Amino acid sequence: MTTASTTGGDYQGSVCPHDCPSTCALEIEVRRDEAGLGRGIGAVRGAEANSYTAGVICAKVARYAERVHHPDRLTRPLLRTGPKGSGQFREIGFEEALDRVAAAFMERTAQHGSETVWPYYYAGTMGLVQRDGIHRLRHAMGYSGQLNTICTALCEAGWIAGVGKYGGPDPREMAESDLIVMWGGNPVATQVNVMTHVTRARKARGAKLVVVDPYRTGTAAAADMHLAVRPGTDGALACAVMHVAFRDGHADRDYMARLSDAPAELEAHLAARGPDWASAITGLSVAEIEAFAALYGRTERAYIRCGYGFSRSRNGAASLHAVTCLPTVTGKWRHLGGGAFWSNRAIYHWDKSLIEGHDLRDPRIRILDQSRIGAVLTGDRCDLGARPPVTALLIQNTNPAVVAPASEKVRRGFLRDDLFTCVHEQFMTETAKYADVVLPATMFVEHDDLYQAGGHSHIQLGPKLVEPPGECRSNHEVLQGLARRLGARHRGFDMTAREIADATLRASGWPGWDEIAAGRWLDVQPGFAESHFIEGFGHKDGRFHFAPDWAAIGPDHTVMPDLPDHMAAIDAADDDHPFRMVTAPARQFLNTTFTETPGSRKREIEPKAMLHPRDAERLGVADGGRVRLGNARGEVVVTAKLAEGQQEGVVIVESVWPNADFEGGVGINLLVSDDPGPPKGGAVFHDTAVWVRPAVAAVESLAAE
Repeated sequence: MTTASTTGGDYQGSVCPHDCPSTCALEIEVRRDEAGLGRGIGAVRGAEANSYTAGVICAKVARYAERVHHPDRLTRPLLRTGPKGSGQFREIGFEEALDRVAAAFMERTAQHGSETVWPYYYAGTMGLVQRDGIHRLRHAMGYSGQLNTICTALCEAGWIAGVGKYGGPDPREMAESDLIVMWGGNPVATQVNVMTHVTRARKARGAKLVVVDPYRTGTAAAADMHLAVRPGTDGALACAVMHVAFRDGHADRDYMARLSDAPAELEAHLAARGPDWASAITGLSVAEIEAFAALYGRTERAYIRCGYGFSRSRNGAASLHAVTCLPTVTGKWRHLGGGAFWSNRAIYHWDKSLIEGHDLRDPRIRILDQSRIGAVLTGDRCDLGARPPVTALLIQNTNPAVVAPASEKVRRGFLRDDLFTCVHEQFMTETAKYADVVLPATMFVEHDDLYQAGGHSHIQLGPKLVEPPGECRSNHEVLQGLARRLGARHRGFDMTAREIADATLRASGWPGWDEIAAGRWLDVQPGFAESHFIEGFGHKDGRFHFAPDWAAIGPDHTVMPDLPDHMAAIDAADDDHPFRMVTAPARQFLNTTFTETPGSRKREIEPKAMLHPRDAERLGVADGGRVRLGNARGEVVVTAKLAEGQQEGVVIVESVWPNADFEGGVGINLLVSDDPGPPKGGAVFHDTAVWVRPAVAAVESLAAE
């Protein structure tokens, strides 16, 4: 997988491992020692030959050498010597560290049963072997399961409700579109390659870009039209656009009659949901709604790129379903460069039984909601029922002390004296500071892995390019070491990561590792007819469902609307909490990844609360002043930044900044509820009502009391 370099360097092919739908194909400069071993990396660039990456990657990944060679990187196992959270540790050997972890797991299992151990993970790496192998240990030992709800659960429910399968028009078709609607996402920061294909459409076809987002993101600033809706009101806007389509003759009745379930019922339902109705809910003017509806209605090649913002609101599933109804009402799925897209995850048809140890899974073992880790660790019986407490954690690929909602509960849980925590990490994160044992982890260039893309259609390989520093070990190697000590038996523990990847590829009907490596990647985008649902959608009846069977999707289905609607289930503003807060991703961070690298930190500078100037004037807050945000869960102090690209009553705090970067070490997720979003769970990071006050005035008031 060596590629030529115009500068004469040794560039090797790889793939970005991070939680981003772009899953960029990379070329990485490898620095070798005299023996020819890779000992470090230099420049990182996008692979021009990949038709989706097209040579473009984000700035934070281009600076990846900063992470690989960071002086604060963990390279030795550590044993806690001070209080939990103190960061006081001493170095120990790797074998001793694994011995201690295994002994703690066995001791607690003997006392409480196997479910007392919770292997907790998420998407710090998106590699299938290194990320998901933790399930193999979970199933082999009967440890508690995990319901993954932090990122995608609400989008999953909303997409599948109407469409019936995860897939859609080839994302590269955006270059063939006349209108691209970026709804609930900010690709300038989080899916940079989307903008490559948008730019191609603009240059070649004069395409328009519309962005639906509560504030003026980098993407919204580049748009031809920005619809700054109130947070959580996307469903109302979608309904109004469909109302106009029926009213003004843009509805494709023949298409709906052939490929949808309830077009007549939908039209009658939407008769009372026009622009006036939606304006009162969204805060947009009637003129803005009418203009967007007219543009969308008259444009055949209109491509809606759905973002992950839907997965951050209590009504996100209902809102995304409403948005997917738009190309169905108008028949735009039929056209090249038309339709809607969220994720291609179903096109890979993986057989992950070897990676995850499916043959060992016991369906009687409980499953705990990852977004509710604070409630779980503080003993909430709504989560634990009559079963044992969680007294041991193995944490890989995530930093829940910062990224999980209700972070004060998470902190209290981690401080429990009876909780043993092992964290496998690359840096001393705030979660790692609560650990009893910290294990140093490899980075993606230091181990083999296999990747799929959600935002495009390539299977890619990430081969080991360089030797890890110190005693860093991969996730797979740590799991192998624990399995030997715990007596966990599965053939996956006896294989290398590359062998598992190769076997998984072949079991899933794809060529093996070497065959794919010879071509750098494998493009598995289905043909036009399948991608555009020409012969039918993913439900058994082949129809798009305007009236979803929410009961088949999740247990909390009775609150879901029968037909597309504004689902008024959000944490609404009130007299005590007049602001709606959104904690959107900061451009230079990815969750808490890159918060330690100099290049990212100097560009983000500090956490800020973006306020509309009229809100700031009413509060007596100047640009750069300090403000206090709060609700019943607590208070957070940040610097104010005046911004006009949002409605009054909306406050934006781009994150996720480490807790330590906030005054008093209290991070923004202190304010975020861990309520599960219906119908099947999901964290609600962008769905928070707060009050906002000048920080100085608040301090003086408290002093007076």
